[in-house]
Amino acid sequence: MKFLTKTIRLLIWSLFAGFCGLVLISASMYLYLSPALPDVQKLRDFKLQTPMRILSADNKLIAEYGEQRRAPLNYSEIPVRFVQALIAIEDKRFEQHSGVDPVRFTRVVLDVLITGNKEGAGGSTLTQQVARNYFLTQQKTFTRKFTEILLALKMESELTKADIFELYINKHFLGYRSYGIQAAASVYYGKDINDLSLAQLAMIAGLHQAPSYANPIANKTRAMKRRNTVLTAMYTNNFITLVEYEEAKLEPITAKYHGNNPDFEAWYLAEMVRAEMLNRYGEDAYNDGYTVYTTVSSELQLAANRGVRKNLVVYSRRHGYLGPESTPEDKDFDIATQLESRLEVLNSTSVYGGLIPALVIQSGPEGLTVQAKGSEELITLDLESIKWARERIKVDEFGPAITDGLQVASPGDIVRLEATKEGWLLAQIPYAQGAIVALSPTDGSVQALVGGFDYNLNKYNRVTQSARQSGSNFKPFVYSAAIDKGYTPATIINDAPIVRADSAQEDVWRPKNSGDRYLGPIPMRQALYQSRNLSGIRILDDIGVSYARNYATRFGFKKESLVNDMTLILGSSVMSPMEVARGYATFANGGYLVDPYFIDRIEDKNGNILFEANPAIVCRGCPETSAAFDENANVAESSEAIDIAPLTLAIDGESTQDTTIAKRYAPQVLSPQTAFLIDSMLKDVITKGTGRAAYNALPRTDLAGKTGTTNDAVDAWFTGYNGDIVAATWVGYDSNVSLGFNEFGGKASLPGWIEFMQTALKNKPLNNLPQPVGITQVRIDPKTGLLATPSTPNASFEYFAQGTAPTEYTNTQLTIDFSAEQSAPIEDEGEPEASVESLF
Repeated sequence: MKFLTKTIRLLIWSLFAGFCGLVLISASMYLYLSPALPDVQKLRDFKLQTPMRILSADNKLIAEYGEQRRAPLNYSEIPVRFVQALIAIEDKRFEQHSGVDPVRFTRVVLDVLITGNKEGAGGSTLTQQVARNYFLTQQKTFTRKFTEILLALKMESELTKADIFELYINKHFLGYRSYGIQAAASVYYGKDINDLSLAQLAMIAGLHQAPSYANPIANKTRAMKRRNTVLTAMYTNNFITLVEYEEAKLEPITAKYHGNNPDFEAWYLAEMVRAEMLNRYGEDAYNDGYTVYTTVSSELQLAANRGVRKNLVVYSRRHGYLGPESTPEDKDFDIATQLESRLEVLNSTSVYGGLIPALVIQSGPEGLTVQAKGSEELITLDLESIKWARERIKVDEFGPAITDGLQVASPGDIVRLEATKEGWLLAQIPYAQGAIVALSPTDGSVQALVGGFDYNLNKYNRVTQSARQSGSNFKPFVYSAAIDKGYTPATIINDAPIVRADSAQEDVWRPKNSGDRYLGPIPMRQALYQSRNLSGIRILDDIGVSYARNYATRFGFKKESLVNDMTLILGSSVMSPMEVARGYATFANGGYLVDPYFIDRIEDKNGNILFEANPAIVCRGCPETSAAFDENANVAESSEAIDIAPLTLAIDGESTQDTTIAKRYAPQVLSPQTAFLIDSMLKDVITKGTGRAAYNALPRTDLAGKTGTTNDAVDAWFTGYNGDIVAATWVGYDSNVSLGFNEFGGKASLPGWIEFMQTALKNKPLNNLPQPVGITQVRIDPKTGLLATPSTPNASFEYFAQGTAPTEYTNTQLTIDFSAEQSAPIEDEGEPEASVESLF
């Protein structure tokens, strides 16, 4: 009995000594480590690596840039079921403990003392894990563990449970570049975390300790086991009922990889935004959680994509087939025995411009049988549907007519398919390129922008980076200058050949009209809507090249970029579609120069506005815009060359929370009368001129525009507008070769504009320029430009600026002089009338 008493006493004293030693060691560790503990308050402002998101004006995702996919949530945004799932599996006494769970901690300590295994049994609470993830390393040492405990206690005293939980769920790596639960929901289910089922929430909760081992994409069996463990913990802790538990366990694994896919394609615009953000914020732009709201409409951008791509695919078909995209290397290829190898090639071939790669399975007199990428279904392309695919020898030279599918492709070849309303069609990736940009005429905001057939094929942005001859697209700017020199839409201009010696050239200059056709004396209105080159040359010769160049700077063109000779009227100066669209916006809005911009605002990760555009807006009749206008000046004061860097075109500053920022007004650069007269003439281009296919497709009276085709059809343009929107389209080869015979602006470029505008103007009321004060309308003889008599044949009404209408009545007939020598045309705009159906 005495021995037992001594033993008990010894044990008690030993325990007491051990406890005292533990307290002493703990106190020593605390005194040693506490001064070096980080400031917990820094967690409130901790910067998680959050990617930059670029959104459309209607909040659709355009692109996301950054190493980590993360979308941080506030505690109030976290589903209750997920909170329960994570607490059940990770820290069931989270709401009761003060940073360290005494029960779990004691169990781990005993395990270490008994087994000597300092790896422990996983006793860290959520708070301790937050401390480790934000401040410490993953190294397993007693010092690091003790620091973790001290930090956890400190965090619990300074932060709320909601703060700690929020920090935890936004930091963790959960596989496939996803960090945080919101990103994981997007990666695995393509949904918002609040839209997930109980089983899916349990799956994500289980990933925190095993993002690779129990990954639902990499290993469905282990993932289901882990998910069910979470569900069991939820049921055991009374978070869910037995019915919910059983139903959730029966739910199959539905996770699959959802890439960081945008809601729609706008890669050229996304790159413009990325470059601007990088310039403004440096490398932090990728990781500081900026959200950039652009001015682009997702609906209009989709229409622009269709317009460019559909137009180029149709153009490509008009000029023959370039052959299969890939052919088997083995000359003795047998589709029956080597199908798998070619399917591998098919599956590795990317989709470009919406054109799907397909493997030819069979080819013969009936046509082609193909298998599209991503489908096991066989598609038949009959002979009629592939008859266009004659071999292209040159742009306008083709091989024999198609009588057998083998002339087009052989089994094992990779070809392209286009999905249409009528079914699948054989297609090919076009070598020609195209571009479209649409602006709001009232403030210059970019509504849609496509810089090429497909950004992933070619990243060169032809809207902003190209410099192409504009052809007759430039004529309205010279005609505006002529109106301000006293010309009227009824002024008679001789459309007849010119032969002129040019000191700058060795040969004499012999400009021509399309097809050597001449009309003699015609009104200026007709000269513009029929794009008569020789009439335009005579106008420029009269008003002077120097005057016209100076005048053109009103539309934002740099004077030094404009040629200093008579070819100015024929569009030999080079410019980008963005510059052309900006110039035409001046006609659309009644004479005001707007600045293109594409970033509406920038927000930080907390939703604070760092930048908000303050564009100069059109305000007709406002004193601020009209007071400084001088119609006699060669250059409007603010008519500088285009600068598409958006942040320099609006206000400069870090915040626009100040609501006292003054409105900015676009400068007036044309008189309302001049703008109205040019607009009136450009409307005739649509109704009875080179752009009449637009009226066939869009029978509206508020459309105006102009075609443009350069020498040898190297460039094809159409720029058009109404009061709501202006859009410039261009088609051509980057290598500056000809588009081919008969490829005018009204055929090669206009269809893409039509495709876009059918969406842009759908259900929109007419929006015409109002007739300004100072415009009169009188009845004239179009042959002479004089007042018509009651007996004048073909008399018509014409608009005139005040004081410019004729005062004499017609009584003479003009004659036509065709004595001058003729040669090939420079501008070829006299294309035959075509409907939109024939163009597409």
